Amino acid sequence: MDERARLDGAAEASCGLAQGGGQGEKAASAAGEPAGTKRPCVLVGVTGCIAAYKACEVVRGLQKAGVRAKVVMTEHATEFVRPTTFRALTHEPVAVGLFDEPGDPIHHVSLAQECDAFVIAPCTANVVAKLACGLADDLLTTTALATTAPLVVAPAMNVHMHENAATQENLRVLAARGVTLVEVEEGYLACGDVGKGRLADVDAIVAAALRAAGVRRDLEGRHVLVTAGPTEEPLDPVRCLTNRSSGKTGYAIARAAVRRGARATLVSGPVALEAPEGVQVVRVRTACDMLAAAEEAFPQADIAVFCAAVADMRPERVAPRKLKKGRDDDALASVRLVPNPDVLATCAARKRSGQVVVGFAAETDDVVESARAKLASKHADLVVANDVSDGRAFGSDDNEVWFVTADDVRAVPRLSKDRLADEVLDAALKARG
Repeated sequence: MDERARLDGAAEASCGLAQGGGQGEKAASAAGEPAGTKRPCVLVGVTGCIAAYKACEVVRGLQKAGVRAKVVMTEHATEFVRPTTFRALTHEPVAVGLFDEPGDPIHHVSLAQECDAFVIAPCTANVVAKLACGLADDLLTTTALATTAPLVVAPAMNVHMHENAATQENLRVLAARGVTLVEVEEGYLACGDVGKGRLADVDAIVAAALRAAGVRRDLEGRHVLVTAGPTEEPLDPVRCLTNRSSGKTGYAIARAAVRRGARATLVSGPVALEAPEGVQVVRVRTACDMLAAAEEAFPQADIAVFCAAVADMRPERVAPRKLKKGRDDDALASVRLVPNPDVLATCAARKRSGQVVVGFAAETDDVVESARAKLASKHADLVVANDVSDGRAFGSDDNEVWFVTADDVRAVPRLSKDRLADEVLDAALKARG
């Protein structure tokens, strides 16, 4: 096996692409998000360094945080990791040459304008010097010169190259200009030397890139439980009682929680949405199923958001065969319903100190007053109330709501459900104190 093939194999294995490990796995850009969702975009620059394969892990870390990642490479970087690897990871074109034929004729300008942050990892001593001097002789350095987005540089090089006075001066110049430097680490280097020069830890690089892109990580170390979607209560093997909930709001909240650093568990009724990247999804059908799954996850949750539209009632009896007109008219005409368990109230009754419980109230009249009553009767800390009288909330990508707490009622104007998700989490953190 030649050296290039070996490095490609290492890159693919590190990101779960080798031996079909990436089959069926999609980038966050395809993780069940509504069309047109605007997520932060981080451009990842890769230069010609033995640590280039770690850029794959940087890309995956950004994606797990809900960020769109695009990649630009130097020609030398392609000798270590092929662009195909990054295309597979990002589901995006990979930019390499100044004179490639992308959709935009001024490629370095479009790349520069599109990103919310530009992180170069690994960044060789050569590219550090180019950046310090303002040289732009390839697509990566031209883009770096053209962008107004924050620049993050994670150097990697031989210890003696790093200690060289010229390199140290170049790093000081970049720092003085406001470039974020993710310092090299000390250890065994690929050349056999021992010292400072190793690429920084991937998590440190990802964290610096997220900060630069304005992505909050205020839920680090916390567990968020979300219930979403409708439930289905069977009448017979064919029919069921359900409702019009699409699950979009709950899925958006789970995505936002992961993007902000939380571990998220999503208990989902039947919906036509893909599992959000980085979220543990527990799929259920009935209200009883949802209660069991929520009760299992609730004790570990710091914030529990009960967004699901759980059916209040279910048929007392489930027919073992399809009920047919003519033969089963009596059974169809007199379906007896019995109450379902209350998922929100059952879990909230066991709330521990410091745990925040958020409920949702979909109402057609007396919206705020109904939410106030629900807040008290269900022992919730916050109720998100929305008016569904005209059906506009169901299946849409936006909504307007009221946040109801014991002390306050706040109207939230119409927002995309992705933006609303962050508002809900902000309100939950405020309620937690």
